[in-house]
Amino acid sequence: MGEQTQVASPQFPQEVLDEYAALGVDLPALFSAGDLGTRMGVEIREASAERVVGTMPVEGNTQPYGLLHGGASAVLAETLGSVGSMLHGGPSRIAVGVDLNCTHHRGVRGGLVTGTATPVHRGRSTATYEIVITDEQDRRVCTARLTCLLRELAPRDAEHVPTAGPDAAS
Repeated sequence: MGEQTQVASPQFPQEVLDEYAALGVDLPALFSAGDLGTRMGVEIREASAERVVGTMPVEGNTQPYGLLHGGASAVLAETLGSVGSMLHGGPSRIAVGVDLNCTHHRGVRGGLVTGTATPVHRGRSTATYEIVITDEQDRRVCTARLTCLLRELAPRDAEHVPTAGPDAAS
């Protein structure tokens, strides 16, 4: 995939940013990689219900043989598929992963891996995404499939939604 520029926050379409900002929700913070993803260096580069792209360094995410850990690939896949599912569900729903399947095709010892999540099914109560993870030579490292349950945002869930500041809509 060549050299990539570090991006601090996901790239969302302006109309999606505006929709969430009108509800007082800080969308880039909501769809960040979370605490685990941050520790692993996951960065979301592009995000929409149709396609989510993110990267993760291999360094720091390896198993004892020095290869990218399969669990690290699973974290990247679930992060990207969850972001797509939540964008599909819209601001009144949350996505909860209920099934994750990962097939590991090749080992990677260094560099950056890139995951691309695309929808397989987007329904009213579930969303399923295929996530393809590739190395810097665009070789497939892992293929994953994530299904998320979409449920209405409950008051207790709203406590954990990052809110936008006073000038968020600008």
